[in-house]
Amino acid sequence: MTRRTEWPDSGDAPRGTAGDAETRSGRRGRHGHTDSGGPSSSRAESGPPRTPEEQARAICLRLLTGSPRTRKQLGDALRQRGIPEEAAEEVLSRFEDVGLIDDAAFADAWVDSRHHGRGLARRALARELRTKGVDSTLIEEAVGRLDSEQEESTARELVDRKLRATRGLDREKRLRRLAGMLARKGYGEGLALRVVKQALEEEGEDPELLEQHWGPEG
Repeated sequence: MTRRTEWPDSGDAPRGTAGDAETRSGRRGRHGHTDSGGPSSSRAESGPPRTPEEQARAICLRLLTGSPRTRKQLGDALRQRGIPEEAAEEVLSRFEDVGLIDDAAFADAWVDSRHHGRGLARRALARELRTKGVDSTLIEEAVGRLDSEQEESTARELVDRKLRATRGLDREKRLRRLAGMLARKGYGEGLALRVVKQALEEEGEDPELLEQHWGPEG
């Protein structure tokens, strides 16, 4: 019995080609030869050429299936794959119209995820969103949802989690290591010093000695 070849899309294979190719392959097999992919096999594997717009849609859908993307990220991906600019813009605009691309929602979700998951401050979040091509107005709106109290509370949680690991170090190293950790996450120097000093004071460090090592809060 001839095995039936399954095609992802009925348009990818001309009618009868797959069966004919397999029959020819079987005849060659009886003479000790195998079909290595001649002209008939190539015709079976090739489908009708797709337009640039169809290619762009397929690329965008595949990328969006993995994770949300900004318009700039998708545009860069299309450019790297050689999609003409006019076709790319048409598809990207259509995706925006139907809500498949939403930079404002992307920015809001990014801020929620990266602040609560990684403890990043507004400065670091804004920097990351800029690299992803989000408009500055949308960035301001997204990071503006984090007020100073929430930011300081998160900074304190980060310090509390790292405090034990610094025990045994001298006072200046503890200050610098904890404040440096906050700085890398986008917290300003004044806030970082205040939070670290408060945490160390609660552990029993002398406030005056802390001031001697780093000076008054900025």
